[in-house]
Amino acid sequence: MVVMVGGAKQLIGGMPMVGTNKALGQHWLKNRQILDQIADLAANGSAYASSEKTMMNSGSVCLEIGPGLGTLTSSLLRRFSKVIAVEYDERLAINLPKSFPGKNLEVINGDILQFDFDTIEGEYSVAGNIPYYITSPIIEKLLTVPNLPKRIVLLIQKEVAERIVSDKETGLSLFVKNRAKVFAGPIVPRKEFTPPPKVDSEVIVMEPHAPIVDEKVFDLIRKGFSAPRKKLIHNLSAMASENKIKETLVKININPNSRPEDLHLLDWQKLFLELK
Repeated sequence: MVVMVGGAKQLIGGMPMVGTNKALGQHWLKNRQILDQIADLAANGSAYASSEKTMMNSGSVCLEIGPGLGTLTSSLLRRFSKVIAVEYDERLAINLPKSFPGKNLEVINGDILQFDFDTIEGEYSVAGNIPYYITSPIIEKLLTVPNLPKRIVLLIQKEVAERIVSDKETGLSLFVKNRAKVFAGPIVPRKEFTPPPKVDSEVIVMEPHAPIVDEKVFDLIRKGFSAPRKKLIHNLSAMASENKIKETLVKININPNSRPEDLHLLDWQKLFLELK
């Protein structure tokens, strides 16, 4: 690896370094072992996580979000028969195919939030080191497209990953758990990136499934999280009297002093059914 010093050209993993675009949140992961772990998880999901044995998934496709310089792309191409890479930065999209001559790599210069997932034929996985500032929109998009991926492996801000898998819920964690089996992967220290971000990152793995609860339950969840630090009985007082809310919570075995973060997905469903 060669780092940019005094205008000299950078290489990461033998690949030419194009200047980073801070506005796009570009941070290049350089640790090959971690890149291989991400690719293994994308190919084999929980099967790899439990056995830590790499199994080739050569008959499948991987959609990569924001391939950048192609460091993760390289690992994905060794595990999938085809990689479709969606890159927002035109400079990077133009340069990426040059690093992988003869490989089954399709590069699309575009916004992943505008990408038509129905164009992907057959089973596919998603992988990517995504910008922190659009983590939630990307996750929401991936879990609601009609053509759902088999699994999704994203490198995101560590704090956000922890909140998603935590027993202390947020609106995002409940959304994810309603639509996917989710577990945390390896933690990636900020020093492993060029340039290093201000915070550490973590891999999160999601294996989508049909929604567990109806979308109407999320109307209630959104009201419940209107003031996350307040007690639930206060946040839902517009729906019924605080006494009514309290009686309902007691009826379904939920502590009336609970805050929104204390209720899990099926708790919200029970509350919805009682209040509707």
